[in-house]
Amino acid sequence: MTDHSPAGPFSEADLPIDADGRIYHLQIRPDQLAPDILLVGDPGRAEFIGANFLTDLEVAREHRGLVTATGTATVTGGRTTIISPLRATVSTSGMGTPSLEIVLNELVALNEIDFATRTPKARFPRLHVIRVGTSGALQASTKLGTPIVTSCAIGLDNTGLFYETPCPDADCARIEREMTAMIDSAMLPGSRFRGKISPYVSRAEPAVTKALMAAAADLGIPARLGLTASGSGFFAPQGRDISRLAPAAPGLDRLLAEFDPGLDGQRIENMEMEASFLLHFLGGLGHWAGAICPAIANRRNNTFDHTYLDAVENATKVALLALASLRNGQTGTGL
Repeated sequence: MTDHSPAGPFSEADLPIDADGRIYHLQIRPDQLAPDILLVGDPGRAEFIGANFLTDLEVAREHRGLVTATGTATVTGGRTTIISPLRATVSTSGMGTPSLEIVLNELVALNEIDFATRTPKARFPRLHVIRVGTSGALQASTKLGTPIVTSCAIGLDNTGLFYETPCPDADCARIEREMTAMIDSAMLPGSRFRGKISPYVSRAEPAVTKALMAAAADLGIPARLGLTASGSGFFAPQGRDISRLAPAAPGLDRLLAEFDPGLDGQRIENMEMEASFLLHFLGGLGHWAGAICPAIANRRNNTFDHTYLDAVENATKVALLALASLRNGQTGTGL
């Protein structure tokens, strides 16, 4: 955990709060946030989860395309039942790490800052945050609709580079070095950007990863564990070549698929646009984060799942069951 802890009080420019005590972008108050959170990119998906998985809604708010809802989820598994209802929040993260950076900072501020005094709280609950998104599978053997649980994320964006936190472990540091060398060697000859793409590797909280895999098994939903690569965009940053401008690193998706991270047989399973910063930022703060993203495309087979909403719904059930399991088994609530 990284502890920078600015003392505050935070100015109105640094922490905009409206006259009703709501944070600027999400437009909710601290009491309207639950410590168990689902993050989804699509605001429509946040609305769907709020309407279909949460009851007794305390808030359902939309502002600037960001939907946030807090209510109660009652989650049951195949072999076990979570007796206690789970108070949970679902929030839109938007597309990509720049939007996610705003949302995560506001969620953490709602949890950690006293809005009356604009100063950090002495104690606050540990957040459990799971991203439920969509992704493209990189391995040919992955069936469309398969939920992929992230063990580590490779950040090909640069958002994480603005937040200083130690590399999680020696394996992550090694993968950073190997990925940097691989991407540099793949750059176009004479590229002005050679050496300027700096991958960073973040790690999902192992307890969250374990809970997600257990919940998927309990619900009878086959899930796959592996690494996730997070691009800074959807097209060239994920190896798609449809523009009249050449990609600086051609065939990036193929290179990632073939890369062996040397982690007990795991491979880079999928690409998306958010997991890297999610794990980097929350992990550095000591909160627990993970990701489960169904494969709605297979990049090796060039296929796409046009009925992927069923897979997203299954992943949502898995994530809620995992959150409930983590909260029930939690022994301490403060950081």
